[in-house]
Amino acid sequence: MLTRKQRELLLFIHQRLKETGVPPSFDEMKEALDLRSKSGIHRLITALEERGFIRRLPHRARALEIIKLPEAMSPAMPPSRGQGFSPNVVEGGLGKRQPRADSDGSDSVAIPVMGRIAAGTPIEAIQTHSHTISVPADMLAMGEHFALEVRGDSMIEAGILDGDTVLIRKSDTADTGDIVVALVDDEEATLKRLRRKGASIALEAANPNYETRIFGPDRVRIQGRLAGLFRRY
Repeated sequence: MLTRKQRELLLFIHQRLKETGVPPSFDEMKEALDLRSKSGIHRLITALEERGFIRRLPHRARALEIIKLPEAMSPAMPPSRGQGFSPNVVEGGLGKRQPRADSDGSDSVAIPVMGRIAAGTPIEAIQTHSHTISVPADMLAMGEHFALEVRGDSMIEAGILDGDTVLIRKSDTADTGDIVVALVDDEEATLKRLRRKGASIALEAANPNYETRIFGPDRVRIQGRLAGLFRRY
């Protein structure tokens, strides 16, 4: 499954190729998706290539080839600037409390693992249901939950290590001090501790090797709060 930004970029490239036979430039892609930098376009292009939707042709500038389109993709053009986009890290309706009995008679709930989250340098927002894990029902509060695999060491002093799986309760609000999944500029996801500094939002690492990042409130959207953690030895 593609994120909303990936879908919009793929459709924009497809439409431009149909109309002119020439792929759009990175500046044109950045403008069409209303991104702040071309680095976001590089990440989206790489993700589309890794998922087999496009191919970069070697030794040719601006050479992109569409290999396939998602079956459910709308043929409409992506929204124009100013309409805004609203990607989410998770699909709605997953990870609700529907207990089942394990072999030992205890109740468990199947929780979707939605890919990886960065505990370090933010990575592209992920929206892929890769597999499920079984979680004891008594670990879950009310509401929807999802899990993410941690990559990076920025939260080690909070006991979250590279390779851990974090259980997240889906929410668009959080209190200062909560560890949250935060979506930055609608394109990057990270696991950090939330701090509010006046009208600004700080995403604070639990590792002195990482700086606290401070954003305006319109640049950060909360996707969920940390509810639990799993580790394999």
